[in-house]
Amino acid sequence: MAELAVEVAGVTKIFGEKTDNEVTALDNVTVNISDNEFFTLLGPSGCGKTTLLRLVAGFEHQSRGEILLFGENLHGLPPQNRPVNTVFQHYALFPHMTIEQNVGFPLKMLGRDEKQISNTVQEMLVLVKMGEFATRYPAQLSGGQQQRIALARALAPQPKVLLLDEPLSALDLKLREQMRTELKMLQRETGITFIFVTHDQVEALTMSDRIAVMSSGQLQQIGTPIEIYEQPINRFVADFIGETNFIEATISTISEKGVSCQIRGNIELWIGESYGKSVGDRVTLALRPEKILLEAINEGPAKGFTGKIENSVYVGTDTIYHVSLNGAAQMVARGQNTILGEARFKVGDMVIVKVAQGAARILVEG
Repeated sequence: MAELAVEVAGVTKIFGEKTDNEVTALDNVTVNISDNEFFTLLGPSGCGKTTLLRLVAGFEHQSRGEILLFGENLHGLPPQNRPVNTVFQHYALFPHMTIEQNVGFPLKMLGRDEKQISNTVQEMLVLVKMGEFATRYPAQLSGGQQQRIALARALAPQPKVLLLDEPLSALDLKLREQMRTELKMLQRETGITFIFVTHDQVEALTMSDRIAVMSSGQLQQIGTPIEIYEQPINRFVADFIGETNFIEATISTISEKGVSCQIRGNIELWIGESYGKSVGDRVTLALRPEKILLEAINEGPAKGFTGKIENSVYVGTDTIYHVSLNGAAQMVARGQNTILGEARFKVGDMVIVKVAQGAARILVEG
């Protein structure tokens, strides 16, 4: 079992405690992060993810609870004495220093000798593919290049944990996509524990070993990207991570074959697990649009439900379809476009709607 890098135990953070402006930013949060893990804190603005990062860094102090770094309690330890470094959304490079001076600055503050600083700076610049830019100034670099330098500077002192506070949000889409790959490769190469903060679900899914989804200062679910996407525990997680159909249903049968649910229009859906529910219980199902298969009426035996395309939205590789089932239930389906880039169905088309057993999931916490 991997060594724990960071242990957050029952941490609560209250701003303005015992005043009229009291705000609970974190509410009894507990999470363990393993060494050499790319761990992401994911959630909307104001959910507490950056506050948690700042507590680990030492920029804020928790109201209650403990934070341990490789078993050492961080209480009372100032930021400069913690073996962590932070990369911020705005890179905070010194404009009057060259790139090599920026990267070497934290090493100089630690009292390293000039030869060691020079060697480390060169290693870091090679690591982030910026070796040829050593003598330039930040203003002469693009946003993506500045971000690489900020990473090199943060990595130079060899921190045990690197904290990244939405470092890609200022970049354009193409550059963000490129940097996602580079960040993950950088984490693997260095073996340093990364704690990454973002509100972007795609960033979280593509880079993380595990994700903690947060809302209103509380952890909603922790798991691998596949677990978070395929097995959301509640409506918030299912809705925040990707597109989801939320379907109100009643459990009709539970047998060795599986669990059957009835939805509007007397439609029966088979799901994988009952999660402790009983026959007759009202439940909410989550069903991802890409797990719904649409077929033309004349494509074969109608082993599904009859549906009508009420609306369609072309999004490039796919088309999103709004489908009514048996004139009652409504679903959103997502289908890949043809090789010619055309949508398979048009508004008004009648289709067969197929949902494989286990594609829909009961939300355990409503």
